[in-house]
Amino acid sequence: MSSTAAQIRSRMPRIAEEAFERARLTVVPRRRTRAARMPFVALVSMVLLSGVVGLLLFNTSMQQASFAATALEGQANTLAARQQTLQMDLDQLRNPQRIAKAAVGLGMVQAGNPAFLDLATGEVRGVPSAGDGTTSLRINPLPPRKPAILAPPPHVVTVIPDQSTESTGDTSHQNAGNGHRRGQNRH
Repeated sequence: MSSTAAQIRSRMPRIAEEAFERARLTVVPRRRTRAARMPFVALVSMVLLSGVVGLLLFNTSMQQASFAATALEGQANTLAARQQTLQMDLDQLRNPQRIAKAAVGLGMVQAGNPAFLDLATGEVRGVPSAGDGTTSLRINPLPPRKPAILAPPPHVVTVIPDQSTESTGDTSHQNAGNGHRRGQNRH
């Protein structure tokens, strides 16, 4: 065993020297390899070209959508105006005064008083009358009454002519002056 231990001890320095030799760093000369620039330039060009084409397509689609939205807004405005016109026509057709006037024109008369029959007791409630046309149908409502403040009683002023101006021969200048005064008295 001592021989093997001696052999291991004698080997150790050799292994250490070999490891030291391997561990020493040395400068390795650089290999000059040129990467091809053409594929990189082609890739960048394709990315830029696809971006520009994409922007143009996006812009075109946005403009088409804008034109479609404008056309739809115009159509919506036209339909809203048409709906409002039809609503006004419908309101005019539903006007009770117009319906009453058309009924009178067709010879219809206003119904009389109705009577109601109580089925449980057989009693007649109300005084029935026939629709014979004796009761007039008011088609147009009465005009509203004016408030008293809007229709005050008239204020009348009587002017007695001056006798002294009528007795003289030249009354044109004096009457013009009196007329002016008379106009001031009227209120």
